[in-house]
Amino acid sequence: MNKSKKIILALFASGVLLVFTAFKTDYFEIAKQIEIYSTLFKELNMYYIDEINPAKLTEKAIDNMLNGLDPYTRFYDEQQVEAVKIQSAGEYSGIGATTKYIGEQLTIYELYKDMPADKAGLKVGDVITSVDGTPVQKDNKQHISNLLKGASETEVNLTVKRRGKNLNFSVKREKIEIDPVPHYQMIDDEIGYISFVRFNTKAAESVKKHFLKLKEQGMTKLILDLRGNPGGLLHEAIKITNFFIPRGEVVVTTRAKLKKWSEVYRTKNDPVDTEIPIVVLIDRKSASAAEIVSGSLQDFDRAVIVGDRSFGKGLVQRYRDLPYGTKLKLTISKYYTPSGRNIQELDYTHRNGAVIPKFSDKEREKFTTKNGRTVYGGGGIEPDIKVIEIAHTKATDALLKSDAIFNFVTDYSYKHPQIPAAKEFVPGNALYNAFIDYLKAHPESFKTQTELMFEKGLETAKTETYDRVIQASYKTLLNDMQKQKIKELETNKAEILHEIGDAVLKRYYYDKGAYENHIYHSPYILKAVSILKNPEKYNEILH
Repeated sequence: MNKSKKIILALFASGVLLVFTAFKTDYFEIAKQIEIYSTLFKELNMYYIDEINPAKLTEKAIDNMLNGLDPYTRFYDEQQVEAVKIQSAGEYSGIGATTKYIGEQLTIYELYKDMPADKAGLKVGDVITSVDGTPVQKDNKQHISNLLKGASETEVNLTVKRRGKNLNFSVKREKIEIDPVPHYQMIDDEIGYISFVRFNTKAAESVKKHFLKLKEQGMTKLILDLRGNPGGLLHEAIKITNFFIPRGEVVVTTRAKLKKWSEVYRTKNDPVDTEIPIVVLIDRKSASAAEIVSGSLQDFDRAVIVGDRSFGKGLVQRYRDLPYGTKLKLTISKYYTPSGRNIQELDYTHRNGAVIPKFSDKEREKFTTKNGRTVYGGGGIEPDIKVIEIAHTKATDALLKSDAIFNFVTDYSYKHPQIPAAKEFVPGNALYNAFIDYLKAHPESFKTQTELMFEKGLETAKTETYDRVIQASYKTLLNDMQKQKIKELETNKAEILHEIGDAVLKRYYYDKGAYENHIYHSPYILKAVSILKNPEKYNEILH
């Protein structure tokens, strides 16, 4: 054996030894930490003065551990696994209503038209106080959720509180199918509209079905509405993109720690239509798979993107089975659009929120589309045409995260038995002013981060007996902050008024009424129509 071969073998052996040593070190560290946790847990269980709940304690430890990684890696217990399956499959057995805990009250948050809860006479805003005789309490939320779903063709008895009165309802559970396309229609003789709100297992099939129906009605131009779409299944996004671009094109590339999870996803089927002009609508809530579709069509210069910068989720998650029917959803890779850009917000771990903003135009890398247009990575999909350019104030963010609009509309709907027809309803100054009056009368309806911090400060002051000294000043300061936050809402008045109007329309005319109204009044859709009506402008944008 010559000297060079000996050197190569020696280097190879050293490499193997280093890998083995590193693996052994990692394995030892993992085993060490598990042993520490196991021993600590046993000591707590045996000697801690009060009874402990092993499941809750462990789940809290797991959640705290995963929260330090990214917002999307999380643990699911057995019940949460079932909820994920329902969301992915797009169907379940239940009463046909969305419920939400507002404070400690289980509230009917949305009704599906002609579904069991709607036919039984329940209303949005009703507070469910008991299910089949079981009182709704803060410590039995999962049990109550299971009772509401139940088996198809069985009945569930509900007691609800409505405007101070207790009412009883018997609701027959049915199979509920969640159509990812809640609305589609022809806007005029040539422009078709499809609203698409989730990427479940029915997504591609449903979009194709409604697309072909519109083609039969004479559609020659399309508006694909992905606003508010949080994403979902990656393969459904690829299939939908494939409807509009040829077979064999790269739609998305994933890069992971493990080579087997680093993949190049290409279109596999013949397209449905590669010529029809398309406008895709996006907003700040369009995320993940919705960004793959909009980003890919933008990179191929296949559609004009209209709206606001999207959410910025360029990470891919996968479920891993854990013992006893539990699962871990973990981030395994980053995805890249055809031009090579990753659109993940810059600080996705949220560890450096005070230093790195969610988006930063200064640090965005440039890429080019098929026709040579400049697009950017890092921080969502930038639309070709912006509709909303006014940044949210902190007060607006706090408001939209709260239930203030929902609660106001509940109150409003009882005071106004009728409103104009869905197409004719235009929320104006009177509605906005009524909402502002409601906020002033209910200052606790939404709180900014500053207010929450001041409240914590007062609680600390009480423990140190300083609260009497600062009480008067605190009340004055809090009152000033409440006035200022309401004043700040004026900056985003148009968007807030749109949200209020949407909520009002859904109370009277369900989702269908809100979509019908959008067709004629939404600035997003009106902008999309104007672009599609001007072929020269459309082609100029893409070239």
